Order: sequence, then C-alpha cells, then structure tokens
Amino acid sequence: MLWHVLPGESVPAVARRLGRSEARVRHWLKRFNARGLPGLVEQPRPGRPPVYAVDQVAEVMATTLSDPQQLGQPFGSWTLDRLEQYLNEAKGIGIKRSRIDELLRAEGLRWRTQESWCGEKAASGAPECAEKRGRSSGFTPTRRTAA
Repeated sequence: MLWHVLPGESVPAVARRLGRSEARVRHWLKRFNARGLPGLVEQPRPGRPPVYAVDQVAEVMATTLSDPQQLGQPFGSWTLDRLEQYLNEAKGIGIKRSRIDELLRAEGLRWRTQESWCGEKAASGAPECAEKRGRSSGFTPTRRTAA
C-alpha cells in the first residue's frame, strides 16, 4: 500500500487498485507516519476476556486433583462428566465438560487410562462393561511430562 501512496498516488486510487477500503489504506498510512516501519508490525490483540474468574478456575483445578471420596462422592476417580456434574451442583460453577477439558489441558493435565477388570472384559466385547462404565470413565488426571 505504502509503495503506491508514497510516490504520490491518491488513497482512493490505491484502495481501488488493491481491492481494499480507503479506511484500511488510511489506517496503515497513519500508522507508518506515526511510528515508521515498526508501526507496520501487527500488535498483539487482547482477545475475548476469560469467561471464568481466576478463583473459579482454581476451584476446577483443586477439585480435579482431589480425591472424590473425600468430597463425599461415591466413586474413586473423576471423569469429565462427574466433574461437570459436581462443579455445577455442589460448587455452583456453570461449566461444561469441554471447557473443563480445555482448562485442564491449559494447565498441563491430561487424562490417563486407568486399568480395571472392566477394561479386560470390555476388550472381549462384554456389553455390561460399557453400560457400567458410562461415558468418559476410567480416567485419572496426570501432569504431562516432557517427551
């Protein structure tokens, strides 16, 4: 853009030639005039503010890393579905399982498959295991290690 404007071509003519709006050509020309070449580098944008407060994210992490039985839950390990239900009902944090997974991944946590008797039977095609296990069960959060 600037290569066309600097030799004297008008902003409307440059905008037509490049298929851009006059406002866009003026925007970049103004930045160049104010800051020189460094003004042409895109600046980081703040993006959308987080939906959950820091204390809510901390509560999600603390709950994930806690023993469910110590919190009065009738199972021995968390699943995303169980975390979602517990956080929604007991803690009053309206959060979906996909968002919980995003938060955990951002903190370096991943789900590790847990071995159980049902794992062996499920591999052999026992349908009662799939019913008992339910969605996303049999996982325990673990820290990622550098590979």
